[in-house]
Amino acid sequence: MKIDKEDMLLYAVTDRTWVGDRTLAEQVEEALKGGATFVQLREKKLDYEEFLKVAIEIKKHTDSYQVPFVINDNVAIALACDADGVHVGQEDMPVAIVRNMIGPNKILGVSVQTVAQAIQAEQEGADYLGVGSVFPTKTKFDATPMSLQTVKEICNQVSIPVVAIGGIHEGNLLHLCGSDIDGVAVVSAVFAKANIQKACEKLLELSREMVANHKGGVR
Repeated sequence: MKIDKEDMLLYAVTDRTWVGDRTLAEQVEEALKGGATFVQLREKKLDYEEFLKVAIEIKKHTDSYQVPFVINDNVAIALACDADGVHVGQEDMPVAIVRNMIGPNKILGVSVQTVAQAIQAEQEGADYLGVGSVFPTKTKFDATPMSLQTVKEICNQVSIPVVAIGGIHEGNLLHLCGSDIDGVAVVSAVFAKANIQKACEKLLELSREMVANHKGGVR
């Protein structure tokens, strides 16, 4: 499965912190109803069997909406549930090795913070890049916000889609206008909301506006 820039508009990254009375799969379905264009399942504490069970449940929803679905870090789970791909960070398995493991037809996303990392990731087989953190975020306390100029330079040095992540919400999303990113990856701005569908509808609207206004320059 290959992706295009439209798939990056609203990239939802799961976090079970706010599951409450709903299952994670139910939350993801709400996000898809609201227009999420991409879903990443991120789990750091589940054992293999439970992780796989959740992944299979979520994949049913993403398949129904024909939205790309990737697993964060865990290649074994991605292959076992036949996810569309996997996303890895700079401290995870090398990009070239992951590409070899998942084959040429699965999606491979890579987190980068510098232009050099971005160029290398594309050369080694990445299909898209996640850049950030673009704003302060509580999801990763050690993440240092990067300048929008660096984000723009990364976008201009690669030919694959780029999504920004880190502290993005309704109130600051349009500050990314002019950065040339293809969309935003969000966590709490979706999954911490009581009405996930409505939150996604608004974020998708703002993301489309941001992309349409990139020619206005970095703000």
